[in-house]
Amino acid sequence: MTVQQGGVGGAPPAAPVVRAGAETATKVKAVDTRKATSPLRRILFFVGLFIATVIFVFPFVWLLSASLKTQAGVFSNDLFTFPLQFENYTRVFEIAPVASWFFNSVVVGLLAAATVTVSSAIVAFGFAYFRFPFRNALFGLVLASMMLPGAVTLIPNFLIWNALGQVNSPIFAPLWAGNLFASAFYIFLLRQFFLGLPREVFEAARVDGASYPRMFWSIAMPLTRAALIVVFVFELKASWTDLMRPLIFMKDIALFTLPRGLQDLVVRFHPQAGGEGQFHLVMAASVIVTIPMIIVFFLAQRHFIEGIATTGSKG
Repeated sequence: MTVQQGGVGGAPPAAPVVRAGAETATKVKAVDTRKATSPLRRILFFVGLFIATVIFVFPFVWLLSASLKTQAGVFSNDLFTFPLQFENYTRVFEIAPVASWFFNSVVVGLLAAATVTVSSAIVAFGFAYFRFPFRNALFGLVLASMMLPGAVTLIPNFLIWNALGQVNSPIFAPLWAGNLFASAFYIFLLRQFFLGLPREVFEAARVDGASYPRMFWSIAMPLTRAALIVVFVFELKASWTDLMRPLIFMKDIALFTLPRGLQDLVVRFHPQAGGEGQFHLVMAASVIVTIPMIIVFFLAQRHFIEGIATTGSKG
């Protein structure tokens, strides 16, 4: 039997060797192509990221520049005009009790965020851990409450707080006390997170004699710290930027929060209300309102991103 016939002991056919070499060359070429396109993709990615960053940052940059302009040039097309008017910030504190407004916003924001975080976590832990009849139906009713527009409850809330004598209250009860009864949205977030915790941990704690409150405070809360920070930051931001409730319940200028005070400045300086159009001072006050939330998100970003990434991973 000849070599060409592929007999036993003969040399292997040439064709497979050629095909193997062609496949190897194709793989090498593909690797080279990926190496060649990888820098291009990276450049395009960073260019897109830069454009998106500029789009999101530009409104704040414009606000900052407008707060450092004169009254005549506040709406000019120039981004920054020199000399910069840093005295706008000192004038804001002179013409309005901005320091008191800032303190009021801090107090209301911390109380609102702390109360809704704890109360929502307690309810969410109950839905996640305990097994009881009609649990899912009851949870569905909680979620259904989110479908109710907030405007529907404004008048009943006002009547309740007015009957309790808390309208224009120095303890700001209408602005945060309602959070003692939890929030449906935060209950949903935290329940999904609690469902991702190993149930065996809680069963072992029960065997060791731990009570349900002890399991909640010593096991569930530490293991869900990232999700709790997410809820805290969400509610702190919502309370910090809330205008409707302070507009309804707070009448004394000394009890205004920052959004309510900012609205008062806009009305006071608007030409239609007899003002002189001092919108450069309004811009300076707006910067004072905005910067604290930027700092909060910067400090909590690691926990914030972790909580967003893991919340709802199970359930």
